[in-house]
Amino acid sequence: MSRISILNSAFVLTASCLFGTAALAQSPLTQLNVYPADINLTTNKDRQLVVVQAVHADGITHDVSKQATFTLGNPAICRRDGTTFYPTADGQTELKVEFGGQMLTVPVKVEKAAETRAISFKLDVMPVWMKTGCNTGSCHGAARGKDGFRLSLFGFDPDGDYNRITREMPGRRIDFSVPDASLMIEKSIGVVPHTGGKRFEKDSELCKTVIDWITAGCPRDPADVATCVGLELYPKDGVLDGQGETQQVTARAKYSDGTDRDVTNLALYLSNNDTSAAITPEGIINAGTRGEAFVMARFSTFTVGSHFVVLPKGLVYEDKPKAQINYIDELVNLKLKKLRIDPSGKSNDEAFLRRVYVDLVGLVPSEDEYNRFMSSTEADKRDKLIDELLGRKEFTEVWVGKWAEWLMMRSSNQTSLKSITLYYTWLSEQIADNVPLDKMVREILGANGGTFKNPPTNFYQIEPDRLKVAENVAQIFMGMRTQCAQCHNHPFDRWTMNDYYSFAAFFAQIGRKTGEDYREQIVFNSGGGEVNHLVGGRVMPPEFLGGGPADVAGKDRRVVLADWLASPKNPYFARNFVNRIWHHFFNIGIVEPIDDVRVSNPASNDPLLQEMAKRFTESNYDFKAMVRDICRSEAYQRTTEKNPSNETDERNFASQTLRRIKAESMLDIISEVTSTKDKFPRLPLGARAVQIADGATSTYFLTTFGRATRETACSCEVKMEPTLSQALHLLNGDTTNNKIQQGGLIAKLIQDKAPPEQIIEKLYIRCLSRKPTAEEAAALKPLFVEGSDAKRSLDDIFWALLNSREFLFNH
Repeated sequence: MSRISILNSAFVLTASCLFGTAALAQSPLTQLNVYPADINLTTNKDRQLVVVQAVHADGITHDVSKQATFTLGNPAICRRDGTTFYPTADGQTELKVEFGGQMLTVPVKVEKAAETRAISFKLDVMPVWMKTGCNTGSCHGAARGKDGFRLSLFGFDPDGDYNRITREMPGRRIDFSVPDASLMIEKSIGVVPHTGGKRFEKDSELCKTVIDWITAGCPRDPADVATCVGLELYPKDGVLDGQGETQQVTARAKYSDGTDRDVTNLALYLSNNDTSAAITPEGIINAGTRGEAFVMARFSTFTVGSHFVVLPKGLVYEDKPKAQINYIDELVNLKLKKLRIDPSGKSNDEAFLRRVYVDLVGLVPSEDEYNRFMSSTEADKRDKLIDELLGRKEFTEVWVGKWAEWLMMRSSNQTSLKSITLYYTWLSEQIADNVPLDKMVREILGANGGTFKNPPTNFYQIEPDRLKVAENVAQIFMGMRTQCAQCHNHPFDRWTMNDYYSFAAFFAQIGRKTGEDYREQIVFNSGGGEVNHLVGGRVMPPEFLGGGPADVAGKDRRVVLADWLASPKNPYFARNFVNRIWHHFFNIGIVEPIDDVRVSNPASNDPLLQEMAKRFTESNYDFKAMVRDICRSEAYQRTTEKNPSNETDERNFASQTLRRIKAESMLDIISEVTSTKDKFPRLPLGARAVQIADGATSTYFLTTFGRATRETACSCEVKMEPTLSQALHLLNGDTTNNKIQQGGLIAKLIQDKAPPEQIIEKLYIRCLSRKPTAEEAAALKPLFVEGSDAKRSLDDIFWALLNSREFLFNH
């Protein structure tokens, strides 16, 4: 017996019978999907392409649309051409889809089959310019257009495009007497010279659409013309069995009048990995080399995508048991199973010890801490160490430093050093007290008062421009870069110019005045001020990004925004911060870059990101609890060593990542292991680099190793890539050489009568959190033959350790 259910907006059949088609008989058929889940045809120009996907027990999927059998309950109401259905008469019926001995039923509804929908500039012609690339920035969508003809970039101004096409150069672009001879047609089909080359064929549907519009007299759309309100792309995912496999996709648009429309032929298709899964203009995915790809469809202002995995043809994979501690491991392992990847093994105690110290407190363990941990026989000693480090003040300092980067804490002509220092101190108290993240963010975004008396108000003093403030809020607290929507609709996400200016309207009424101390500014709600749209200048009402209109009557708009933004109503808030936390421990986010969340930049493991965000929200945004979950997981504790199955994996956490230690922590660690102290401006001797509050304060070492200047909210400000300048500074610069001598560690150990081999072991433990191997000890032994300069040799060993890759990287 089989059981029919609905899954992922498609009708799914779950069965235990074996797949009977000889070509695909290698694995049982476990699931049959038909996309879309229903067929709705309105007017005689409508149609619907149907895709049938077979899912096998080994996870492999196949497009079996051409092999499936289609049977209409009432064939009089529509006709079939291949896998596309067209209306013939009004009515309702069912479509039975059969394959491999299994059957699904899809409802079919036809309305206004005898009517012809009037051709529309916005609904029919504008999509042609998007499909053919005519309104991109490299073509007529450029700021000044191309060859004397300009379109709005990605179609953000359809009314303006209509006027430019129909009112500029009359008698040339459009020829009403002979539509085929219109210049815009002849250039597009390559009959006359065109800088952009041929954009479509003369007998194509795209060409016919434009000609039909010209033939109809280039009608202007009525004010109440339906607008696109959503886009669907099917299948949502798939696993393709190697090069040569194909998968047809189908795209359907939803409209404000309640209708839908098959736009498979009109959508613009893209892939973020053409090497693994390229997609044709017709929507056919072609499998290539092993890898993952996110294929996207863009139509109107919407971009949606589907995730596909391509495996080596006929890959034989044995699903070995994988260790898992918590939900993180469960979801990481599920993804690895889908990719046929085996994770690396667990790191040894020495590697884990050093890694967790660097990540949690920005230091390496002392010799005593090393010996205590390594001598412990407790089964839960790793968990206990994590809890111990979470309670140290250095943990707070590390994360205050990261927040200071995100919040751009930097003194300037408009923000005094005192303000920044008070702001930093307030932030330190919040993190030390483990204040729930939503509460802290509400205090920042809804802040009123003096920049001295209420330090969170400095958020609005650091950046006074209201549009920039809106961009920063979206980027810091939601992980979104909305900047490009200021001038045009986002080409790879859902955000439009309307969204951009409506969100900026929350910050239109910020008032500022000077306090009694000229260095202090008072931030308050002025109660007046609006934001105008760039096109047309209309006043934009405040609207949440993806959350609809806001009730701001008589209220401080920023407080209204803060209450929504830092709440479960905003799905991006928790996802953004768990992604940022994850990035700290792997040097790569589940979404990467961490502040560039968009449809076209999907999460590498969306179920993992969703579950972490859910638990983060349910814990009342308990930051330390989320850190604890990550550090306890097998995924975090894996070795950096690769195996044959995961040697090319960089995004799915099959192994821990080898990552250069951050600039501030690197300097602190060098000072720690050399027993020296640093002096930074306006901080006491011995202060750590991570305690520097002001982004404008730096040193040559910190700048060379990529410390963020905190001038923007972009995560790209922190440079983690190793450079030649860094290597030269460590080899020849003052930092390591001077600190080795200033600290006097070697001299002290020699004075304590410690033998050379014992001093070497201590140096290894201090620098690398491990003892030297037998091979290393044997190689160093000849340096201490009778008559040699022991101190010089030990200094050289110390210097070599501080310059080693193993010291500079967390692993």
